[in-house]
Amino acid sequence: MALSPEQMKALEGQLRSGDAAGALAAAEAALAQQPEGELHYFAAVAARYAGDFDRAQGHLDALKRLQPDFGRAYQEQGHLLRLRGDGAGALAAYERACALNPALRASFTHRIALAKALGDSAQAALAEAQLGALDALPPPLQLVVSLLSEGKLRAAEQHCRAFLKGAPKHAEGMRLLADIAQRLGELADAEFLLESVLAFQPDHITARIDYLRVLRKRQKFEAARAEAAKLLATAPDNPQYQSIYAIECMQCGDYDTALETFDAVLKALPEDGATLTAKGHALKTLGQQDAAIAAYKAARAKAAEAYYALANLKTYRFDSALLEEMRRKVEDIDLGHMDRVHLHFALGKALEDQGEAEAAFGHYLAGNGLKRAQSRYSAARMHEDLTATATACDAAFFEQVAGAGYDAPDPIFIVGLPRAGSTLLEQILASHSAIDGTLELPHVVALAQRLRRRPQPEGLPFPAVLKTLEPSEYHAFGKSYIEETAIHRAGAPFFTDKMPNNFRHLGLIKAMLPNAKIIDARRNPLDCCVSGFKQLFAEGQEFSYDLADLGHYYADYVALMDHWDAVMPGAVLRVQHETLLEDFEGEVRRLLAYLGLPFEEQCLRFHETARSVRTASSEQVRRPLNRDGVGQWKAFEAQLGPLRAALGPVLKRSDVGPLT
Repeated sequence: MALSPEQMKALEGQLRSGDAAGALAAAEAALAQQPEGELHYFAAVAARYAGDFDRAQGHLDALKRLQPDFGRAYQEQGHLLRLRGDGAGALAAYERACALNPALRASFTHRIALAKALGDSAQAALAEAQLGALDALPPPLQLVVSLLSEGKLRAAEQHCRAFLKGAPKHAEGMRLLADIAQRLGELADAEFLLESVLAFQPDHITARIDYLRVLRKRQKFEAARAEAAKLLATAPDNPQYQSIYAIECMQCGDYDTALETFDAVLKALPEDGATLTAKGHALKTLGQQDAAIAAYKAARAKAAEAYYALANLKTYRFDSALLEEMRRKVEDIDLGHMDRVHLHFALGKALEDQGEAEAAFGHYLAGNGLKRAQSRYSAARMHEDLTATATACDAAFFEQVAGAGYDAPDPIFIVGLPRAGSTLLEQILASHSAIDGTLELPHVVALAQRLRRRPQPEGLPFPAVLKTLEPSEYHAFGKSYIEETAIHRAGAPFFTDKMPNNFRHLGLIKAMLPNAKIIDARRNPLDCCVSGFKQLFAEGQEFSYDLADLGHYYADYVALMDHWDAVMPGAVLRVQHETLLEDFEGEVRRLLAYLGLPFEEQCLRFHETARSVRTASSEQVRRPLNRDGVGQWKAFEAQLGPLRAALGPVLKRSDVGPLT
């Protein structure tokens, strides 16, 4: 059990009074009951004060395993190495501490002194400039920077808002608040704040970089590219700006410019891991797998993400040398948090391909565990939210909103769970001459978030507030959706939106777009959930980091889809992945008939359709139909107890897919 704040204060008082040995003993006694990062940090400091450097190092190693990106751990490592006479090692530790938490004044001070002593004038000058930037911030904002660096978002938000009450137009304060909003997923708020900062200070480079990244997350790709172009114009030879511009070009589908610009960066920085990895992503999206593999392999020395990128091709097989290389790297105590996550997932895939299911699952558990530790996801809260959605969007609601939305026939929503076969369905549909395949569009989820945050005079929370909206609002929502998604389309009469999480918002969708078609991509629950557990999602699928959470989410999804079937009979077409594999042409014809479109042979040759595919299934949908993914859960059957328990009665239903 973790110590209370009062108990921690007592320990700190004991250390300040000079009783380092007593404070260390008390901290270690507490650690024997419950491993906890803050206690390991305190114990490391106490051990250093007591002169027991080996015990201090032991606690630092344990702290790094628990919190790999905790800046103060590397500051303390720097202090320890400096006392042991390892100036170069201490300098490297202080440099990493500053990168992880740019509010650590002691790290900057020692870094400057050590760099000068070691004759590294460039390092000293850089650290002095960074310390000067920190000193220029008001102390409350320095605290905000530190809290942000340690992931304490709510505390950072509280302090930042308190500061801005007295200085409402402070540019850096607004930028930091936008950073907090972006991390909390409140992208509309972040965009507004950053627009305001740039109105006050157009030359605020950090704000402009933050702004274009928020625009990219909101899939406003052309606007993000325009901002990147402005940034690049200020310093055309700056590799960072070139790389940012290349990424935005890639998001806009301009892969020629993106690849040309990545090559310009690599000419100046030939071993830059981030650029090589990004280039690999561009090549993968274009279907140039061999070139993508070469880029990822070249990146791996500097970017652990490259190993996962290779694994995420799904069709790549690691040789014994690369496997051993990953095993060696994952044991590095100083490996960053996401580097360790990427390596665990890559090792899981590599070992699974070799038939070592138990070892593979151990790495999937480790990688997911690291992600779960940083997540705020609650299966109970999600259940309450989805239950509230069903309560609000009842039959009476649909009678109330009849005729209220925007009369557009265009969108085809493909919903369900990730890894349920939605990318295959999208590729099939995008092969039809009347349908544009787009992306997992965030517009509906973003609208739901705005409605959730919007103050309501009735005091009703979302989704209950949906019953209070005027018909004109639903019309406006639908019209705005069609207009905002136009950028992703190429002129076909219809288009897909395959954001899987939209299943939560079908009531809102049908209210604002009554003619929308909805396809539920469903897959056997064990195959679907295990596939999701093995997949490292960039964001938005936090339920996938835990087997029990996955099972509860799948069961809640099935329950909500049952509700939609009851209140919107015939509105949703369910496509069972296993049935699609058994009767491919029959299911494709059924799919097109539901959409009111004529059958086209090209839909059966979906793997020949040339288009950018940005999901984890990109390489799989470029191959002919196959059954490779059917029954994959069986290799891990012994480890799936928590998943089976959470799925419960869902496993006995005949409409969720065969378990064989």
